[in-house]
Amino acid sequence: MDKKNILVLTGSPRKNGNSDRMANAFIQGALSVGHEVVKFESARKEIDGCKACKTCWKKGKPCSFDDGFNELAPLLEAADVLVFSTPLYWFGFPAQIKAAIDKMNAYLVDNCKIPLKIKESLLLVCGGDEGMKIFDGIITTYRQIASYMKWEEKGVLAVPNVSEKGDIEATDALLTAEEYGKSF
Repeated sequence: MDKKNILVLTGSPRKNGNSDRMANAFIQGALSVGHEVVKFESARKEIDGCKACKTCWKKGKPCSFDDGFNELAPLLEAADVLVFSTPLYWFGFPAQIKAAIDKMNAYLVDNCKIPLKIKESLLLVCGGDEGMKIFDGIITTYRQIASYMKWEEKGVLAVPNVSEKGDIEATDALLTAEEYGKSF
């Protein structure tokens, strides 16, 4: 197995919440088989939404504006694998992680200076409602992102019925997330 640089991009504003625990379980699995892993907590950073200003790379960096995306950019550029670990908000990604995703457009513009080398991706998502249908929107969005970016989608772990902090402990999701980490 080749050692990979894995970036885990989290979206939860709740420290040590259910999706954060899934991210940590994945990281534990990936580290146990020798991968390098960096966790970036988008909810702990100030990342503004993309302004569609068309000035990507004009100041020598992906986004012309100075915010938390400039911390994320070199991590994206070094990654072989991108893992999204997030709670479900209104059937999609929370604003905190969505702003970071939107700014990844800088890597698709014609004047991109440093193309991403990400080849694989994974989605870890949990939500408080019952049933799997609630995840249709975020899973479709994730799959469209992966397809558009030409990433090999390595899976989706969607966990319903985990609303309160720690509810995920009563499921097998943490073991499954850890196994995903080992499988890369």
